[in-house]
Amino acid sequence: MFKRIVLLTIVLCLFSSQAFADSMLPGKGVVIKPARATWSTSFFQSALIKKGLEELGYDVKKPKDLANALAYKSIVMGDVDYWPSGWLPNHKSYMGGDFFEHAAVYGYVVKAGGLQGYLVSKKIAEELNITSLDDFKRPEVIAAFDKTGDGKADLTACPPGWACERDIDRHLKIYDLKKYVKPIKAAYEASMAANLGAHQAGEPVFFYTWTPNWTVFKLQPGKDVVWINVPKIIPSEDELDVVDSMTVENLSGAISSPLKMGWAASDIRVVANIKFAEKNPAAKRFFEVFTLPLVDINEQNSLMNAGEKSPKDVERHVNAWIEKNKEKWDAWLAEARKAAE
Repeated sequence: MFKRIVLLTIVLCLFSSQAFADSMLPGKGVVIKPARATWSTSFFQSALIKKGLEELGYDVKKPKDLANALAYKSIVMGDVDYWPSGWLPNHKSYMGGDFFEHAAVYGYVVKAGGLQGYLVSKKIAEELNITSLDDFKRPEVIAAFDKTGDGKADLTACPPGWACERDIDRHLKIYDLKKYVKPIKAAYEASMAANLGAHQAGEPVFFYTWTPNWTVFKLQPGKDVVWINVPKIIPSEDELDVVDSMTVENLSGAISSPLKMGWAASDIRVVANIKFAEKNPAAKRFFEVFTLPLVDINEQNSLMNAGEKSPKDVERHVNAWIEKNKEKWDAWLAEARKAAE
């Protein structure tokens, strides 16, 4: 009788241990097919979310690097399960009429973190009272930013083929700035590295950027540079329903509040296939609770820009962030595990 009790106790202990192990790994046996944006400033959040899902027991495959339009289409079709780089409302045009029958957005990687706009050196903005692109019609402003002596202010813009290249060209046209401003369309990172060097040498800089990005970590809005206005909000056809988000209140480092950005401010969110999310409540809940301070992404992007951009480097950045934010990280995992009960 005693032996039977001991054996039963052992069996119950083993069962309890297995049940506990299973509860810690709700994704065990499930393969996940993620996608990743093609721009490197999104790699950090992608790697962190992948790490979290792996700690929940999921077998997460190497992400497919997909351009925006293909990423949204692939999620709808179920070719990939999720993509942590949805910019809403900016990416609304990539969503077909039946998109939300097959896919959904979850959580906020960064609330209102997707910004685009124009910045100039804070010192020269104050000296010449630059508050808007319209000020680049003034001779003294043009002269301050004319690096080649051709009578035009040099703007670090976007390389050919980028969506922002099209947007900047449109702005220069509708604001009647083509004869005053010359967009520099060379490799963006090299151009911004040159701007950083110019700033450190005391020279004025004028550039377009977006966030998250290393640019606003090295050239900090409010300290080194300031966001400036477009003359007025003139939305394109695709932007007619997001006009309100093209003007931002209380933006850190802005020359004014409100600030007319010229682009819609976007929430960065996880986009996932609905069938996948509903079958995997732990993954879904992790998407919902995961969030990052914009400054943390900018700081990591700065490390990548300095040369720490290999997969091993990014993995080291991820592990360092988790160690620094262990309490928050463990709470997210606990929430995800609870959702799977």
